[in-house]
Amino acid sequence: MLAALRRRRRLLRLQAVDEPLTTERLTLGQRIADAVASVMGSWKFIIVRSAILIAWIAANQLGAMKGWDPYSFILLNLALSFQAAYAAPVIMMSQNRQQDIDRRVAENDYRINVEAELEIERLCCKLS
Repeated sequence: MLAALRRRRRLLRLQAVDEPLTTERLTLGQRIADAVASVMGSWKFIIVRSAILIAWIAANQLGAMKGWDPYSFILLNLALSFQAAYAAPVIMMSQNRQQDIDRRVAENDYRINVEAELEIERLCCKLS
């Protein structure tokens, strides 16, 4: 009986390893969402975005093209709003997919833990 439980627990672990959670079964949209979320969630993106904003404001206030986007920076606000309108849903899609993966991993861990608990109970019964 204990050997059967051990075999079943090993099979559950192997099933989790064999079940690919990587990019093999992802659609094009899912791969794009993951790539965009990965880029936007990096320090490189934040630094480049900050440099662009500083350059935009400096060029507008101090540069030769002074005044092409007056102080309230309407054009800059429009560009940032446009980027945010598309970034948020793409990042949410990536997070939802990651949440599904995490849920499947947690369910598999739970099954393995239940099997291990049964095995421990059987061992305790044999020892007493």
